[in-house]
Formats: sequence, C-alpha cells, structure tokens
Amino acid sequence: MNILITGGAGFIGSNLAKFHLQKNDEVFVIDNLITGRLINIRDLIKNKRFIFFQTDLLNFKFNKLPSFDIIYHLASPASPPKFRLYPIEILEVNSVGTKKVLDFILESKSGVLVFTSSSEVYGDPTVHPQTETYWGDVNPVGIRSPYNEGKRFAEALIMAYFRKFKLDLRIGRVFNTYGNNMDKNDGRVVSNFITQSLLNKPLTVYGDGTQTRSFCFVSDMILGLYKLATTKNIAGEIINLGNPTEKNILELAHLIKNITHSRSKIIFSSKKSDDPKRRKPDITKAKKLLGWEPKVSLEQGLSKTIEYYKKQL
Repeated sequence: MNILITGGAGFIGSNLAKFHLQKNDEVFVIDNLITGRLINIRDLIKNKRFIFFQTDLLNFKFNKLPSFDIIYHLASPASPPKFRLYPIEILEVNSVGTKKVLDFILESKSGVLVFTSSSEVYGDPTVHPQTETYWGDVNPVGIRSPYNEGKRFAEALIMAYFRKFKLDLRIGRVFNTYGNNMDKNDGRVVSNFITQSLLNKPLTVYGDGTQTRSFCFVSDMILGLYKLATTKNIAGEIINLGNPTEKNILELAHLIKNITHSRSKIIFSSKKSDDPKRRKPDITKAKKLLGWEPKVSLEQGLSKTIEYYKKQL
C-alpha cells in the first residue's frame, strides 16, 4: 500500500511509519520538525520505501505526490507546553493544513483518511467516561484553546467534506499516549516524571494530584489507528482510541518512582490553567467496530518507556 503520514517524524507518527514499513508498504512523510525529530526516523530514512519531505504542510505542493491508499493526518504540536509556544501554528495546521489534505484526497482520488483528533475536544468533561456523543465542555479562549478548538474545527471540516463529497474519512479521538520516541522534554506528565525519576530530581505534581488521566502505550495506539484505517464500511465514524484504565497523577508519580527505584521526592506546585480534572475514554465503539482494545498494562508500558529513556539521558 501507499501510505502518507503528516507529522510522521513526531512521537506517534514515527511509530506509525515504522509499523507500515514493517508491512512492506511505501511510506511518505511530511514534517516540518517544529516538534517532530529526525532522531525518531533516522533508522527509517535508510529504507528505500521511506520518502521524507522536511517542509511545512501549509506550503507543501501536493501535486508531486501519487494517490494513497491511506492518509494519516497527524501534523500538529500536541503537548500542553507547545500550546503556549505554537498557538498560531497549531490553529493553522488543524484548519488550513486539514483543508489542504482534504482537497488533495478529493483531487488525487486517494482512499482512506484517518485524522487524529484528541480527547482535548472534550475539554474539562462533565460526562465520565467520555463517549463520542458527548460534545465537551471547552474554554474557547483558554491556554489550551488553540489545540482544543483546532481539533474541533478540523473535525467539523472533515465531516463537511464527508457529507458533501462522500469521501472515506474517519476520525480517531486519541487519549493520552506514551512510549518510545516521546521527547523527554515535551512536557507531558509521563515524560516529566520518568526524566525526573531517572535523574533523582523532584517529581513535580501540579495541583493536588487527584486529577486523572488514562494512559495508552504507543504500540496499542498504532494498532488502533491501523484498524481505524483498514476496517471496512466505517466512513464518517468518530471513534475514541485510548486505554480506559484511569489513574490519578499522584498514583502515576508513585508508580514511576517505584519502577525506577528513584530517590526523588514528590513536590506540589500550583494547578495549571484549564487542566482537566478527569479524562477516561469510553471505548465501547472501538471494541464493537474495530475489534480493538489496549493490551499493554500501564506497568508494562512504563517499564518499556523507562528503558527507552535510559538510553536518551
């Protein structure tokens, strides 16, 4: 198959590219490396079936590309610290960038689009766990709003193209994911705690640590995205992808400390603006339509991620 991945040098994108290369697919990647990293794809570049364009999606000339069986549109900075650094870029790639991808699909008669939306579309949810029918509780002008609203706009645009042009478009709402190729400095809680633990620095918990997240190991997420792309007769579907095992942040800190045998102390800092109190996906739809659910436990996934980070520090 011919595969296109926007944002394919990023954390999830690079793992997805490797997955498809292992299936002997031709993999094209577009990434401006604003948050993606060459180190994530350095082994992939040696493969003749891997074609990399280091450029901004907004300026890319799609007429140089063939038709694709699957297009994964992942391009966007995705960690909370990046929401502050790149708010305009996030809004642009999820709006203008998404429209460019959709127009290319239309013109090239490509096959399936999988768009990686986010649990951020649910904001600070009042419904728990979050189902795909829940519209969310989002601050449209807060610090996280470029990402929240960027993803929400992209979803609306995709569904407009789906209804008007009858394209095979699918949306995966990705919940917290962690694992190999996640930048140790990206500011997400798992990368923060692992790095701090391995360096025996204090683990910083924002707020009282009772806020919850549900963490999915990257290999499970890749399989979920692949099944979203390849399952028949699900055009127009929006499906949660994540691990429904819920942990509060303080529990996560203690778990990582224990696995790393760290001497780090746990310290508390003021709660971050717009930080959601609870996040947990309802994956009933993924189980039913895709036959997918996560297999890697949090303890197993953290152990693998810690081993990866040890080589990075």
